[in-house]
Amino acid sequence: MLILHCPHCGAEAAETDLTPGGQAHLRREGPGASDEAFEAYLFQRDNPKGVHFERWRHAYGCGKWFIAARATDTMEVFGTYPAQTSAPPRELLDRIAERRPDWRGRGEA
Repeated sequence: MLILHCPHCGAEAAETDLTPGGQAHLRREGPGASDEAFEAYLFQRDNPKGVHFERWRHAYGCGKWFIAARATDTMEVFGTYPAQTSAPPRELLDRIAERRPDWRGRGEA
């Protein structure tokens, strides 16, 4: 079972207490966007085998959104941080690089 640390209330929450929110750090397209850009925003998501940044809501806890960095192939959790953060914290990126030397971020920082 996936266990994530909620950075807001400090709880170690099981996935049954959480609601997934999909890929994190998406560039949102507004009314002036082209049809192609808006379609990509709505439907195109990364689905990597490896490190992934995703949004979670502590639904049966404090109710707040946060972001988790985890490996999709091993379920290893590298860390969490508040959803209001525009990019992953440097110390989290360093932790991922230390544990996964072959990982190359996709512009997360």
